[in-house]
Amino acid sequence: MRIKSVMGKPRCFGSATVGPRGQVVIPANARRELGINTGDTILVFKALMGQQGLLLLKADTVEHMLSMMSEHLTTLEKLVKEHKPKAAKAEKGD
Repeated sequence: MRIKSVMGKPRCFGSATVGPRGQVVIPANARRELGINTGDTILVFKALMGQQGLLLLKADTVEHMLSMMSEHLTTLEKLVKEHKPKAAKAEKGD
């Protein structure tokens, strides 16, 4: 899998100004395209790799990502167990 296919094409939806109470309005075209609706929970993360910025993700999206990661880790764990050298298994008493 290529990183480019996972990351998608960069997209700018416009700009927003932080109000006096720290609030930011998500542009309407971004909400429409990303399926963000009134009442949705948005998680706010610090930007990755020490950059100054915020990462906003729908809570449902984070849940889905974690579920997929968990499934992949379970599959990977099974593969590792199946392909461990027999000597390593004998050392552990298997």
